[in-house]
Amino acid sequence: MKKEQPFAEKIIGKLREQIKGKRTGFLLGSGASFLDGRGYPLTTDLWLSIKEFVLPNDRDQIETKLQSGCENLERALDALDNNARSDFPLRHRVSCAINKCFGNLTPPLDVHRRFVVGLSARTERRVPVFTLNYDPLVELAGDLECQLVIDGFCGTLNSYFKHACFYDYHALPECRRGRTVAVTVRGTINLYKLHGSMGWYLDCDNIARRVSPGTSVPEKWIPLLIPPQNRKTSDTGYAPYAALWSEFRGVLANDSTRLLSRLICVGYGMGDGHVNAVIQSALARPHFTLVIMARNLSEETFRQWVQYRNAIIATESRSSLFGEQGPGICDGWSFEWLAKEVGSHG
Repeated sequence: MKKEQPFAEKIIGKLREQIKGKRTGFLLGSGASFLDGRGYPLTTDLWLSIKEFVLPNDRDQIETKLQSGCENLERALDALDNNARSDFPLRHRVSCAINKCFGNLTPPLDVHRRFVVGLSARTERRVPVFTLNYDPLVELAGDLECQLVIDGFCGTLNSYFKHACFYDYHALPECRRGRTVAVTVRGTINLYKLHGSMGWYLDCDNIARRVSPGTSVPEKWIPLLIPPQNRKTSDTGYAPYAALWSEFRGVLANDSTRLLSRLICVGYGMGDGHVNAVIQSALARPHFTLVIMARNLSEETFRQWVQYRNAIIATESRSSLFGEQGPGICDGWSFEWLAKEVGSHG
C-alpha cells in the first residue's frame, strides 16, 4: 500500500508546480518589500513609519482620529475626508510624506534581483507582475540585472505614461539560413503598479510623469501614489490607473485572448476589496488557480478564501490545498522563498 505523502510536502510540491507553470501572473503586497525588516514598512505599520514626515497639524488630525476609534491610517483618512469629490489636500500631503519616508530607505536588492532574473528567464514573451507597493525595488533590480521591466512609462529624461508601452514587442536581429529575421525577446516583465509609486506625479498639464525617487519636482506637481483610503477605489478610474486596472481585469477575467492560468499572490493579506473583487471574478473560471502566500491571514480572511476549490493557501500557521486544510509551512509563504523558486531550474 502506497504511503500517503505528508501534507507539507504535497503543498510545497503544488506551489512549485504553480510557480513554474505557463501563463502565470504575480501580485506583490507589502510583505514582498518588507524583507525581514530591512525593507519598506508593512501596510499595518505605515502610519508609525511616516508620521514624523507629516506636517504637525495634519499629524494631530490623524492621531485624533486614530485615538477616537479609527483602527488604521486608511480609516483615519476616510473619516477626515468628508467630501469624496473634494481634492482633499491632506491625502496629497500624506502621499508626500510616504515619498519622503521611503526615499530615506535603502533596502538590499538581492532577493528582488533573484526574482527578476528568474522571471526574465521564462519563455513567455511577457510576464505580468502586479504590485500594490509604492517602492521601486522591482525596477531597481531590473536595472541592476540589465533586464527589461516595462512599467507603462516612456521617455528619457522626463518620462510620461503611455499605455501602449505594455504591448510593444522587443526583438533582436538573428541570421537564419542566410536571412536576417527579428526574434522576439522573451521574459519581458510588465510591471503594473496598481496604487502608483514614489516618483509618480501629475504635472501642470495633467500628464502622468515618472522621475527618479528623491528628484525635486515643480511645487504644483501632485504625487500620484494612492494613499491607504477607501476612495482609492474611485481613484483607479482615472489616468494612469484606468489603464493599469484595465490590464489587471483583462488578464484575470475580461480578455479571452490573454487570460492567466494562475495568479501567485505573495505578501498580500487579501484585505483590499477592490483588488479581491477582480481575483474573485477569475476564480469563477474553471481553469484558473489562485495561490496565496502570506505569513499570516486573519481568521475571517482565511475562511473567505479556503472555500474556493481552485485556491492554494500557504501561511506560517495553517494552509489549504484546494480545500484540504493542514498545518502551516516553514518558509513556502515568503517572498524570499518564491524568489528562490522562480530562479531555480529544477
